[in-house]
Parts: sequence; C-alpha cells; structure tokens
Amino acid sequence: MANKAPKQQSLETILFSIRNILRSSGKTDDKRDAIIGLIFVKFASDKFVAQQEKIKNEYGDLPEFMEDKSFYLADNVFYLEPHTRWDYLVTNANKDDIAVIIDTAMADIEKNNPSLQGALPSNFYVGFNLAVSTIKQLIDEINKISSDNFKEDDLIGRVYEYFLQSFALTATKEEGEFYTPASVVKLITEMIEPYSGRVYDPACGSGGMFVQSMKFIERHHGNKAAVSIIGQEKNPDTRRLAKMNLAIRGISYDLGAQGLGESSSFTDDQFKDTKVDYIMANPPFNLKDWRQENELEEDARWKGYGTPPKSNANYAWILHMLFKLDVNKGVAGFLLANGALNSDGIEREIRSKLLDNDKIEAIIVLPRDMFYTTDISVTLWIMNNNKKESTIIGRKLRNRQDEVLFMDLRSWNDNIVKYSVEKGANKKKTVLEDEQIEQVKNIYHSWQEGINYQDVPELCKSVKLDEIKNANYSLAPSKYIEFIDHDLEIDYDKEMMRIQTEMQQVLATEKKSQAALENAFKGIGYEV
Repeated sequence: MANKAPKQQSLETILFSIRNILRSSGKTDDKRDAIIGLIFVKFASDKFVAQQEKIKNEYGDLPEFMEDKSFYLADNVFYLEPHTRWDYLVTNANKDDIAVIIDTAMADIEKNNPSLQGALPSNFYVGFNLAVSTIKQLIDEINKISSDNFKEDDLIGRVYEYFLQSFALTATKEEGEFYTPASVVKLITEMIEPYSGRVYDPACGSGGMFVQSMKFIERHHGNKAAVSIIGQEKNPDTRRLAKMNLAIRGISYDLGAQGLGESSSFTDDQFKDTKVDYIMANPPFNLKDWRQENELEEDARWKGYGTPPKSNANYAWILHMLFKLDVNKGVAGFLLANGALNSDGIEREIRSKLLDNDKIEAIIVLPRDMFYTTDISVTLWIMNNNKKESTIIGRKLRNRQDEVLFMDLRSWNDNIVKYSVEKGANKKKTVLEDEQIEQVKNIYHSWQEGINYQDVPELCKSVKLDEIKNANYSLAPSKYIEFIDHDLEIDYDKEMMRIQTEMQQVLATEKKSQAALENAFKGIGYEV
C-alpha cells in the first residue's frame, strides 16, 4: 500500500508555529523584529528568483545579465547577492555562525539597495543570542510559506499583517503603539478617500495607514502612482519596521532623512515646509512631556490658537496636523482618546477656535475595546479645510460651513473576534465589519452631499455651530445625539401584573415546601 502524502498545513498553523518558536525568548519587539526581518528576506528572495526567471527568458542564462543590479532595480526588485538570498540561509541554518550570516546578509542587502537604507535589523541576530537550533526552526518554518503552496492574492500582506497584529496583541501599551487595528484604518480611508496627492502620517508606527491607503486605491481601481507617501516615526525600531512593511509591498515612501536615533514630529519636524492633501494618524494617546517647559511656546504651528499644554499632546497633534494640511482642500482623519472632546483650560480655548474657524467636520466615537493595548473608547476626528460647496472625485458636496456631523458607535460591539495569543489563551477584541464601515461611510457621504441624510436617534446628528457654542464647545456626541429613554416604552401595569403573578407562585411554592417539611418532622416524632 502506497504511503499517503503528508497533509498540507494551513497558513494560519504555520504562522502560529513561527510565532510560538520565540514564545519564551526576549521582549515582544525583539521577537517581532527577529521574525519579520527573516520574512523580509524570504519574500525579497522570492521576488528576486521570479525576476531571475524573467531575465533568463528574455536574455538567456548569462552572468552579465543575471547578476546585473540594474535589471532588478529597474523593476522595483531588490538585488540580492548570493550570500544574502533565502536559499543560502536555508542551506546554512545549522551552522554555529548562522546569526552572523543573517546579520551580514541584512547589512549587504541594504548596501546594494539604497532605498532600504536603515530599514533592516542591524547587528541584531547576534545580539539577540538565540540558540542555533531556534534560528534553524524559524528558518525551516518560514521556508514553508510559499506562493506555490498558498494561492493568496496578497500573501505578503497577509503574513505581515498577521505578525504585526499578533505581536501588538501581546505588547505593553508603549510597545503596541506600532499597530492600529486594520478595520479602524480601513474606516478612515473609506471616509476621507485618499485617491491622489500627498498622504502624511506624523506618527506612522509600522506604516499601516499607508498600506491601507494603497489598498483603498486598489479596491476602487484608482492609480497608486498618483499618491505619494510621507511620514515620520519617533521610535527608530518602529521606523525600521515601517520601512520593511512598505518596501516589501513595493510602496514608495519618504520617512524623512533620519538617522537611527529618536526623531519627534514636534521637536524635529522632517517636513517643515511641506503641505499635504490627506493626513491619517493614530498618535500616542494623552502623551505627556512631549516638549520641555519653555520649548516651542512661540512655534508657528500654534499661531492663532495657543500653545498646547506640556502635560498632554492631544491638541499639539491636532494643531501640528492642521498646520500641515493644504489650506484650500486638506482633509485629515485621526484618532484621539475621548478626553479631548471635553477637556478644559487651554485645550477648550483651542477647541473653540478650531470650531469657530470651521475646521472640524465630523466626530465619530468608536466602540470600546477595539485597540490591542487599551480597552477605552476612542474618537475618530475628521478635520477639513474646505467645507464649502465643491466637487470631490465626482461627488457634489453641499456647503457644510458651521455644521458638524456627530456619530456614536459605542453600541456597535457585537462583532467580537477571538485572537490566539498563545496556546490555549485568547484575547477578545471588537472589530468593525465591512458592512458597518460601509454604513458609516454612507452616512458621512450622504450628509456631505445633502442627499438622503437624516438624523438617527442613538446614532448620528448634524449640529449647527451655535448649538455647539451653547454646549461650551463640547465635541462629545452624547451632548447632541438623541437618546431614547427605553424605560418609557415599558407597560408598567402589565409588568406589575407579571411581577405579582410570579410572587404569588413563589409564595405558593414556599408554602408547599413548608408543609412538606412539617410533615417530615412529624413523621420522626417531632412536633413543629
């Protein structure tokens, strides 16, 4: 009897196995970078091999063509020397110096591909001090990920998203800031529609906003070449992660002329004189000590609004982004903690000026427990420099001056997804479904167009500036959206009759039990 062929493992099983290999090794970000660095080499090598075949078919198997860098770089494929290719790492995975081999490969890949400068882990694997057997396990498992085995439209994206998400789930609050849940980012792109122009993120993490911008264009059959990506990330390790994430997907980007150190958008703005068409951002919530006591007090970004407090960067982010937007048509979609909706003091003054200057277009409170390192509810703000009548991408928008759309999605918490954190342990998070994202987008776009929009109790309301002023410039949707008192829907007479009937039944049951107990005592000679 012939032996059966081994059963093909699912991609999910392989990815979990890869993550599980490093379960007890080091910090979250070290484990993440060790895996993603190797996966980068695997996918870069797959593209290199495919390009080799293309060159061979067109020019023949001649060294002067096969090893000519220009034949690769011209087609946006990274050139890899023999000792930097995935098959070389697989062949040498058992060697005692495999960590050195990997570090050398990373350094030489960067050297041969200028666009990757500062993108790959540098002298990382030797410093991580993993056992040779552990590195071999990693390489062997990653080697199972192949487009021959898994016919995915976007295998690279699926794998990268899995690891970014899974390591964010197990991270601390600070470690997890590199990743924003994909459904939240998709909601932002669908609402602000970044079809063309400059897209900017001042706290870009691992680059998820940029990836979703390109996916948005693909979904709507737009031209990806019409969008340019610029961003900044303070944490050098996270910045490297963003570069890998974008580079392996073939997305061109400019993350500034930064070295390997920290670089804040506030104190070291890499794009000082740049104006952009779209901003998508999830900056750190309630960031403290973002500037020194007397630093940036007269900065041009705060002109006309006031200097944001050192104790909380929420309004510093808002004013920084407003300063970056094209003054005629720039649109921003960004996330902030709910406290920014009602904060007092200088923040209230800044908020009142933002509203008086007609910069705020929509406020959407999201469901609780969507983010991986916090369970708080978060708000999506839409800021728009042009709320006048206009035509955008074929949509005719009405004049929305001195109006703000409020939405409250806190009750949309039914779609709970379980994520496997480790064997036998899960984490539950709320996720917006595509149909829900479409519903929010349609409400917003209908309101902008003035077609088929209507206020819906407990969901949305269009509010005039005068009403917001009368509410002390609060941006909390609950101040304006109508909430129905469901207690008023109760038929009290009917409910009282039901309660009385149930009480009578309880008393009758108790009476029977008491009688049975008395009879039992009498039966054994006791008088009750």
